[in-house]
Amino acid sequence: MLQTKIHLDSNGQDLAIEHIQDVQPILERNKTLRTLEQTKTDGLREVAEIPNVILIQWLDEAHAKGNTDLRMFSAEFDLLVKKKLQDPDWAYLRTDKPALVVGWMGFGS
Repeated sequence: MLQTKIHLDSNGQDLAIEHIQDVQPILERNKTLRTLEQTKTDGLREVAEIPNVILIQWLDEAHAKGNTDLRMFSAEFDLLVKKKLQDPDWAYLRTDKPALVVGWMGFGS
């Protein structure tokens, strides 16, 4: 469950929005799924489960870099997510076995 808190700055004009989520259950499930063999159904397989707070973080980072037209769940955002999931720093979000998946380094994954 994602919680959102709105904070009024001490100047009385600016707002800060805080997103809070307990990500531990998601990360534990990802870890468990990485140990299991996945069967493909109609060519589909689960690749990752990403907590909402991380999706928001990635969106905020893109906006901070000037990509203010980027929208969550758009085709462009999907490409950003795909790129992030190819980065070893984000491998803990994956539910597959990234080291064993052909294309883990960006060639077809």
